[in-house]
Amino acid sequence: MVDRIVRSMDINPLMDTYAGTGELREYENSLVTFKPFLDKYRKRHGKQSKCVTADSGYGSEENYEYMEMEEMVGYVKYNWFHKEQHKPFKEDVFNQANFYYNKDEDYYVCPMGQHINPCGQRQTKSDSSYASVISLYRAQRCEGCPLGGLCKKANGNRTIYVNHKLNAYKKEAFLLLTSEEGMKHRSQRPIEPEAAFGQMKADMHYKRFRHFGKDKVYMDIGLFGIGFNLKKYLGIKLNLDSFTVWDNYALL
Repeated sequence: MVDRIVRSMDINPLMDTYAGTGELREYENSLVTFKPFLDKYRKRHGKQSKCVTADSGYGSEENYEYMEMEEMVGYVKYNWFHKEQHKPFKEDVFNQANFYYNKDEDYYVCPMGQHINPCGQRQTKSDSSYASVISLYRAQRCEGCPLGGLCKKANGNRTIYVNHKLNAYKKEAFLLLTSEEGMKHRSQRPIEPEAAFGQMKADMHYKRFRHFGKDKVYMDIGLFGIGFNLKKYLGIKLNLDSFTVWDNYALL
């Protein structure tokens, strides 16, 4: 992420930087960049990753399904991965994530023991037009319930929305992320790739594009990438510290 500081109530330009494919895309969030990046990686390098490690910004139903179809091992977090492991979350009996679910008869049970039965489905679409099916469940007798004030905020019977397919993917992801191999990948992710972006922003002061327009911005980041690779190459070739090399060579 580059320059997300807000000054005078104005949101500055923001970009996600990835290393590996050499392309420029316009998206409003990180979720939809996952598949195009890996597809372009395979096209560019003639092979595909067998293992993917990413933070919760990429943990969507669409991306989990993509990894399953591509036979990838995905150490990809999802929203609330860390939060759901905390004691307050686990002990919150009014959180629908903690409701008992009877899979055979397809109903949930609220803290008062009432069945929350299915009442329909709806379809949602992501920014990439991926369709997800959301199942709706509604309680029948919330009026007069002594726990109603704690259990729900809206009037009427409580309704919960469940994406069963995504929940199944999350369970698989949780087992992978908490395994010994998953812990190893999680510990490496903030160190290995983030080091390059740290050099980019802190050491080289490349915090925003210098040009406007897609073609010029593509040239902007492309030239920087070439310079970054040359810096690394010279550091190895001359057996010098990379920062010293950067200070003594001008890339024109």
